[in-house]
Amino acid sequence: MESVSEHFSTDHDRLDSLFAEFRALKRKDPPAAKQKFKEFLKGLTRHIVWEEDVLFPAFEKSGPAAAPGPVSVMRREHREIKGFLDALHDKVRRADPESDAEEKELLALLGAHNMKEERVLYPAIDEALGQEGLALTRAAMEAIPEERYACCCHAR
Repeated sequence: MESVSEHFSTDHDRLDSLFAEFRALKRKDPPAAKQKFKEFLKGLTRHIVWEEDVLFPAFEKSGPAAAPGPVSVMRREHREIKGFLDALHDKVRRADPESDAEEKELLALLGAHNMKEERVLYPAIDEALGQEGLALTRAAMEAIPEERYACCCHAR
């Protein structure tokens, strides 16, 4: 991992692309749309698990400069994101393409959330962790078993 900022910002872009593909396909090719949504759901869930289980605790332990405020805001927003994802997931499971409202709510929240992370939180984490902390963070992320973030439109 080159830096937290680069790694997680690149992941945001990848997730945005998957979600855009889902939206473009949902009325034209529902099975393909469902597959894109599953990739998006798994990827976003993994992204959140990485942040909450590894990144945020490492940042909070890095010292007094790591005020708990930004991290607590991100955790609260993650809970809101999960709520929107669950509502959208229900529609995808039922092959209901009338999910525009849920998508717009999710996109609005993700846009603001990602901007705060990319402009404020990730640079602060990069500075606080340094190269050694970054290596430990990468290893901890890789050690998380897939079951922790695997999602399926038939499970839950």
